[in-house]
Amino acid sequence: MENVLKIDDFKAAPADGPAFRPQTVAEVGVRLSVLEDLALKILYLSGPFSILELSKLTRLSYEVANELFLRLRTELLCQVTGMANNIPDIAITSQGRTRAMELLSLSHYTGPAPVSLEQYVEQVKKQSVKNVVVRPADVERAFAHLVLDDKTLWQLGTALNSGSSLFLYGPAGTGKTTIAETLTRVIAEDDVWLPYAVEVESQFITIYDPAIHNRVAEDEPENHDERWVLCNRPAVLVGGELTVEMLDLEFNPLTKYYVGPLQMKANNGVLIIDDFGRQRLRPEELLNRWIVPLDRRIDFLTLAGGKKIEVPFEMLVVFASNLDPFELVDPAFLRRIQTKIKVGELTDEQFREIFRRVAADRGIKGESGIVDNLIGIIKGTLKQELRACFPRDIINQICWAARYEGKKPYLDRASLIQAVEAYFLAKS
Repeated sequence: MENVLKIDDFKAAPADGPAFRPQTVAEVGVRLSVLEDLALKILYLSGPFSILELSKLTRLSYEVANELFLRLRTELLCQVTGMANNIPDIAITSQGRTRAMELLSLSHYTGPAPVSLEQYVEQVKKQSVKNVVVRPADVERAFAHLVLDDKTLWQLGTALNSGSSLFLYGPAGTGKTTIAETLTRVIAEDDVWLPYAVEVESQFITIYDPAIHNRVAEDEPENHDERWVLCNRPAVLVGGELTVEMLDLEFNPLTKYYVGPLQMKANNGVLIIDDFGRQRLRPEELLNRWIVPLDRRIDFLTLAGGKKIEVPFEMLVVFASNLDPFELVDPAFLRRIQTKIKVGELTDEQFREIFRRVAADRGIKGESGIVDNLIGIIKGTLKQELRACFPRDIINQICWAARYEGKKPYLDRASLIQAVEAYFLAKS
């Protein structure tokens, strides 16, 4: 592992972190040449404009943008074309245009200025999910919309406090995915800083993704380092589409920069692997890929040239599967998943409560004792367990039938039998 950038080798970032907006290039923490090249590419594609606009586009302070402009002008790569309110308007020169095209052939990244890998590592470690303290009241509040027993809530709270990993297993339709997604609500109230991009040896890795990350711009300090975005702790969910390529840096041959993998976007939050065991990625491949990250909370990513970098693996990983865990993965993998929770059949009382909530939410009334009739059919006639998905699915069937018939949905024995016959498979 000689050619690996290691987390423990990094110097600590300033204590105030992204809340402090750098006022000089030296304080930015990224090499001057990287910032100069980025500014020149932006000027080539979006200019001419003022230094103030350069500041906005790079998310750097006016002082830093002016320092970059002075460097580019000294190298005859840009020039002043006028003044507005004592702020220079600048344009690229022919020499700068030639240089910019050379730079764009190497990388098309022209977004906000990046943070260094060192700064990213330090900030992720500060914001580790292991530092989040979860109490029973937090769990009860987040799961109030679900019907779960006290034992399961206690296990979920324990798993959240571990900040490590969790295996939810049990039959299909018992609510594992819903539970996994609700886990994110418990820690979502805590905000973390995410960078737009990270720079490693003049290579760019994008991290912030508005399709995944929920920004809370109204809570960002007025003078914070704008290369960072304040977001709720991330929640990333992936299912059957998961491939081994999605777990490493994705290099775009057209734009010539990287997109961070799923686990990097999920850092400081929750990563949910839904329908585990049904991906194109075999469980054994995931075991080999993540056996070190799950154990040591570090991950190794590979750049296009073969260079490996070491990044934090700081998230709660939730595996949800309806397959037998003992047949799915070997004991070495199960040992590294710290908490295992079986989500099984419901009690009659739990089933009644879920049915009552679903019916009330849909505004549907019905005959007295209709839920007990359904329980009798499922357990007695069909010989099946009570599952959390049944109330919602049966009521959906009743609503669809009522819409077809042009009448208001009503829970009676006739509509119930119709729904059951449409929903459950008939045994030959």
